[in-house]
Amino acid sequence: MSEKKRYSIKNILLTTLWITIGAGIGVLLVAAIKKKDAQHCKGIAIDIKGADHNKFLDETDILNSITQIAKGNPVGKTVSSFNLRMMEKELQKNVWVKTAELFFDNNEMLQVVVNEREPVARIFTTTGTSFYIDEDDAMLPLSDKFSARLPVFTGFPSDRIVLSKADSSLIKDIKAISLEIQKDSFRMAMIEQVDITPQRNFEMMPKIGNQTIVFGDASAAEQKFEKLELFYKQIMTKAGWNYYSVINLQYKDQVVAKRRGAEDVSADSLRTLQVMQMVATNAEKQASDSLQTMQQDNERNTVDSNMIQHSIQRDEGGGGRVDSVQSPKPVAVNRNRRTIRN
Repeated sequence: MSEKKRYSIKNILLTTLWITIGAGIGVLLVAAIKKKDAQHCKGIAIDIKGADHNKFLDETDILNSITQIAKGNPVGKTVSSFNLRMMEKELQKNVWVKTAELFFDNNEMLQVVVNEREPVARIFTTTGTSFYIDEDDAMLPLSDKFSARLPVFTGFPSDRIVLSKADSSLIKDIKAISLEIQKDSFRMAMIEQVDITPQRNFEMMPKIGNQTIVFGDASAAEQKFEKLELFYKQIMTKAGWNYYSVINLQYKDQVVAKRRGAEDVSADSLRTLQVMQMVATNAEKQASDSLQTMQQDNERNTVDSNMIQHSIQRDEGGGGRVDSVQSPKPVAVNRNRRTIRN
């Protein structure tokens, strides 16, 4: 037999072998699929992810939805009777469901993985309606069974489902400010609500004290809150919670505070501890109230001042930025208007 003929027979045998193996695998796969399709759902495992703090969904909600979609108890039904893609789409019609994934594991358990939307702010419109927003700027309805503890914004100019470009931009600003408030327990403890002005700027009402915090727009939000925190810790706790009527954070590197019935008082946010104490001592002599009488004077107070004082003492004792400020430079003082700079 020639070499060429032997090579041809060898190729034929190899080809035949591979065809046989492929056909066998195909038969096994078909058999496995048929067997799996003939198997029955043994149970449902639900995993809800996404919401770390404010949970508006629970396993009962998802199970009830699946039962309704499947038109009965899914347990015991054949695997082939489930249209998983359709069930995912139906679950995602729930406004609190961001994404849903369904699949059967090797034990015929229906695995349901749901990512829940988590609200980041509560908004009241000028007409009195209210809703939440999440990190994707989605508008979410209120819930009868749960109310999230979130920063509250009032005066939103529209209650339409489809927002204008300007209102959509305002939603993004609200989200940015709300997330900044939630970053710090001191801010959450201090801010009662945030009002939206007709100019689409922001003014804040504190839980302790009776002043308006003029925040301006959402730009440089983190720096503005840092200035506010420094002002409260080094001025308000010494001058008295009701000594100032307005605290303006709009100016770069400055906090401008308006004393009740007096001229404005302007001070750099980067003032040193020594200068801050000097100003506070002078202001304290003229203050008509103090930290000790704050709770009786302020009918709007809903937070124990010990919470704020504890936060202040914790930060001052922890080697924060106030303790690390450089020595003060000469201070220029005007009788009617005091400007303090490093």
